[in-house]
Amino acid sequence: MIRLRLPTHLRRLAGVDGELRLDVAGPATLGSVLDAVEERHPVLRGAIRDHTTGRRRPYVRFFACEQDLSHEPPGSVLPPAVVRGDEPLLVVGAMAGG
Repeated sequence: MIRLRLPTHLRRLAGVDGELRLDVAGPATLGSVLDAVEERHPVLRGAIRDHTTGRRRPYVRFFACEQDLSHEPPGSVLPPAVVRGDEPLLVVGAMAGG
């Protein structure tokens, strides 16, 4: 069971409270988790990653186990603590400006 934490604006868009808990078939990769999220909450398609390219949207970051996973390829296996459900995968809206 993968635990996923979304930023407030994406939780509101999806109509969920708190963490999402997802079952992912096969290896738990960043891409398979995002596929599961978009399948369960179709309103999030295009909000986290681009419809066409599948790339992460600018200003969206992924973190787990104190690691920045934002630039990892979608097929990268998630850290064991995330796969076991001990630690969440965080989707964070990055800040910009000055």
